[in-house]
Amino acid sequence: MTTAFALDLGGLHVAGLRAGTPGGLPVLALHGWLDNAASFLPLAGQLPELDWALLDLPGHGLSGHLPADAAYTMPQAIAQTLAIMDALGWARCVLLGHSMGAAIASLTAAVAPQRVRALVCIEALGGLAAPADETVTRLRAHLAALAALGDKQLRVFADLAAPVRARMQANQLSESSARLLVERGVRPVAGGWSWCSDPRLMLPTAVRMTEPQVRDVVAAIECPAQVIYATPAQAYFPEPERSQRAALLRRGRLHTLPGHHHLHMDQPEAVAALVRKFLSSGDVA
Repeated sequence: MTTAFALDLGGLHVAGLRAGTPGGLPVLALHGWLDNAASFLPLAGQLPELDWALLDLPGHGLSGHLPADAAYTMPQAIAQTLAIMDALGWARCVLLGHSMGAAIASLTAAVAPQRVRALVCIEALGGLAAPADETVTRLRAHLAALAALGDKQLRVFADLAAPVRARMQANQLSESSARLLVERGVRPVAGGWSWCSDPRLMLPTAVRMTEPQVRDVVAAIECPAQVIYATPAQAYFPEPERSQRAALLRRGRLHTLPGHHHLHMDQPEAVAALVRKFLSSGDVA
C-alpha cells in the first residue's frame, strides 16, 4: 500500500509516495531524469520491510518547479536532498537512486557522510563528466537554449497511449513500466495531456565536472555501497569508465544484470534480491 505525501521546502512543493513498513530501515529513493516517484513502485513492492520515501524530485512529477531565478544543478540537488531528509525527520537513511538520482545520491553520500547509512546506485555512480576543453561550448549551448525556451510550445497528446509509446521507445520500457511513469508525469491541458516536468530540464547542462573530479567524489564515499549496472552499458556511461568508478568505492560492491536502463522497473525481483542481500549484510550498520 502506498500513500501520498507532500513537503514544503521554503515555499517549494515536493511530492512523493510512502510505501513499505513505517519504522523499518528508512530508504529515500531518487529517480532518474524526467522520471518520477512511480519508477520505484515495482521495487518497493518487492521490499515491503523497508520504510520507503519515493520522491518526485523538483521539476518532476507532482513536485513544483524551481523558481525562474534558480537553476537545476548538482549542488542544488544535494542541498534539497538533505533538506528533504530533514523534513522527513530522518537524521540518517539509505539513499537509493537510479540514473540521475544515483548521481545525486552518490554525491550526497560523499559530501554528507554523517547523513547516509548506505548507498544503492542503479545505472549511475557520480555525475556525468565532460572534458575541460568543452566548458565554453557547453556554456554557450546552455545559454542559447535558455534564450530560445520561451518560444517553444508544449507538446499535447490526445490520450495517454501516445506518451506511453514515447516512453517505451525512448527507454526500452515495458508498457506497464512506461504507463507508471506517464500517469504521474502528465497533466491535463486543453486538447489532451502534456508533460508536467519543467521544460528547463531539457536544457543542455551548463557545467559538468571532469572525470578526475567525479572520481575524487566517488573515492570520498565512506558508507557501504551497492552498485547495480545493466549490461550492455549505456553509451553515455560506457565501460571501462563505469567499472573503474565502482572500483574506487572504499566499501563498495558491484553487480551487473542483463537488461536495459530501467532494470529496477522491468526486473524488480532481481534488483530487490541484490538490495535485500546488501542491506541485510553486516556492512550496513
